[in-house]
Amino acid sequence: MSALPASGREWHLVARPHGWPKAEDFALREAPVTEPGEGRILVRNLYFSVDPYMRGRMNDVKSYTPPFKLDHPMEGGAVGEVIASEAEGFAVGDHVLHGLGWREYAEVPAKHATKVDPSLAPLSAYLGVLGMTGLTAYAGLFDVASFKEGDAVFVSGAAGAVGSQVGQMARIKGASRVIGSAGSDEKVKLLVEEYGFDAAFNYKNGPVAQQLKEAAPDGIDVYFDNVGGEHLEAAISSLNLHGRATICGMIAQYNDTEPTPGPRNLALLIGKRLRLQGMLVGDHAALQPEFVREVAGWIASGELKYNETVVEGIENGFDAFLGLLRGENTGKMVVSLAR
Repeated sequence: MSALPASGREWHLVARPHGWPKAEDFALREAPVTEPGEGRILVRNLYFSVDPYMRGRMNDVKSYTPPFKLDHPMEGGAVGEVIASEAEGFAVGDHVLHGLGWREYAEVPAKHATKVDPSLAPLSAYLGVLGMTGLTAYAGLFDVASFKEGDAVFVSGAAGAVGSQVGQMARIKGASRVIGSAGSDEKVKLLVEEYGFDAAFNYKNGPVAQQLKEAAPDGIDVYFDNVGGEHLEAAISSLNLHGRATICGMIAQYNDTEPTPGPRNLALLIGKRLRLQGMLVGDHAALQPEFVREVAGWIASGELKYNETVVEGIENGFDAFLGLLRGENTGKMVVSLAR
């Protein structure tokens, strides 16, 4: 076995952000690298994921997942190469997906690592289109929103990692119309020209409700919400009878320091018999094999396209996360440690 590196860098949360995260809330620190314990593997991370949900874990509040600890390495999806193993079934050179990102080297319990095949798709895809992001889109559209052929679908944050997959999956499965909103004219063009959305609009160009009505004159049957706020209110107005909404994220208000006003038109839920349902991808793990099989097929056939925004170098991890919150990514935002 080749000698292990003496140390590696890792990102620690050192203060709880109030509002938008600041550089001084984080520190990049050196930590010793040690041989893995029994039943564990040592992984050299090649890519780690930055995701909107991580902003919530920076707050010290009770939630569906525990908050990040101060002065400890943060966590998140990562893919890497096994460089030492004390676990049956894992060999040096294997590639694995695990949950200890934000660091160069991770000692991972083998039961929390999944082998991935770099010949099926690029390794970074297992953090996005073939990973938690893709499963979120798949489960949220087909399971939670009960999508059926002929539905008109509206997706907010549609150029993001989840939204871009939702729209394409709806198109592939026979939606009558797919509409997306995004935060720049460039992203709007991408949605229509590359991802095959029927219509898209820049939410910064005017009231969302008005732009949505123009894009979907016959209303919508499914809304996939990544944004919340004004978008949710607009979708409630446009949803048809028995419409369904999957509430996946509310990035528009993650950094607010004051309570956000709720949609003012919730009374419409009664007459239209609407269903608004929150989702967490962890509830849908049973769909994983079916999801990977179907989506890998769509990628291979060219029916489903995906983009990544890759930020090079662990030292740029915080900047990548901030860029994600500002909407500077197209598709999945990942940090590359490959060298």
